[in-house]
Amino acid sequence: MVSSATAQAGGESGGAAKSTILFFLCGGASHIDMWDMKPAAPGEFRGEFRPIATSADGVTICEHMPQLARQAHHLALVHGVTDGGRATGDHHAGYYYNLTGHAPDLTFRTQGNDRRPLPGDWPSMACVAGMKRPRHPVLPQTFTLPYHPSRPPYTRPGQFAGRLGREHDPFLLQGSFAEPMAFTVPDLVVEADAVRRLEDRRQLLTDLDGLRRGLDDEASVGAYTRQQQRAFELLAAAGTAGAFDIAAEPAHVRDRYGATLNGTSLLMARRLVEAGVPFITVFWSEYDEVVAKKCASGGGWDTHANNFACLRENLLPEFDRVFSALVEDLHDHGLLDSTLLLVTSEMGRKPRIGDPRSGGPRGAGRDHWTACMSVVLAGGGIRGGTVHGATDARAEYPAGPGVDPADVARTVYAAMGIRDLWATDPLGRPYELLDGGRPLPILG
Repeated sequence: MVSSATAQAGGESGGAAKSTILFFLCGGASHIDMWDMKPAAPGEFRGEFRPIATSADGVTICEHMPQLARQAHHLALVHGVTDGGRATGDHHAGYYYNLTGHAPDLTFRTQGNDRRPLPGDWPSMACVAGMKRPRHPVLPQTFTLPYHPSRPPYTRPGQFAGRLGREHDPFLLQGSFAEPMAFTVPDLVVEADAVRRLEDRRQLLTDLDGLRRGLDDEASVGAYTRQQQRAFELLAAAGTAGAFDIAAEPAHVRDRYGATLNGTSLLMARRLVEAGVPFITVFWSEYDEVVAKKCASGGGWDTHANNFACLRENLLPEFDRVFSALVEDLHDHGLLDSTLLLVTSEMGRKPRIGDPRSGGPRGAGRDHWTACMSVVLAGGGIRGGTVHGATDARAEYPAGPGVDPADVARTVYAAMGIRDLWATDPLGRPYELLDGGRPLPILG
């Protein structure tokens, strides 16, 4: 165990990955239709799609991801990621487990998707990495974009710093489905002349702090004040605005990503990596009414109905374009070796076709499935062109030992050189941020 001073200092280094981009496919992406296809399975399992060869020998993926097939020599596919019966099948629990590496507690079973983020929650991988990696001289350690999934007050748990304290929460870069080129930081939206008035605002905050001293929750107030301090520093620093200006990118680069919110979000993530930000989380935009209606979902990967039409016509073409663009762009900029990419979701989809909520087999949907899913990693010390783990003949359960979300989290930390996973609570008592899991053998 390390000292509490070291645990909170934020000075870990030494891994290949200086930054991580986590791309979360909100809704529960279908592993059997994307990465872990079973062409020999009965038709009611294998579905309509065929696997295709890729640039990695022996590695196949879905036919509707041809651009990623050409990038597969950079990718490591991890199959058989499983909750081991510890989650609930709800979205909230899936977010929490796969973003933190910690199994959901009893409150997720009793409250389901009504369970709200709590101050005592385990922190996301992003927040742990942000605390542990060397401090960026100007920008925040972690960013989330283009939104916080699910609408308040039932925002998905697991996205935040939880017990680490509010000062370690990611900064939100908010995007707009209607205006994908426009990003704002809601907490920092101020009038044009605000920077020169910052000192006056500092004085106002100092005066207000005097009035707050009688509040009982001093720790919470302190965290809020530290977050404001970071906001002031970000606004006042010269040159920070350029990191947020994707219009400065050449037209051919913007065109490669596409003019969707998912595309511009990944392009923004690449710019933040270029600026030295340690961790960026991009959540797939769910605000697509066409997909929501067609798939009987919230607009993302929750394909309860018309699974194959939704994937073939909407989800896979866009994902193939934007994620292959990110891999290619990072490689072209010489940043892929020092940037870890992780594609994950809250669950997989049920291999047997036919969701009761959309009419059974004739609805052609796939229900939630937490017993198996796949994640994809690339860059940042990951050996590309590899496959780790396996599932049974129908992609229902792991074949052999499964992969726990804690193993995925440990792999991220190892790739980033984070070996110290201790922190201290407000009373100075040390605790371990993740006491389970082990890094996967896909690191070079």
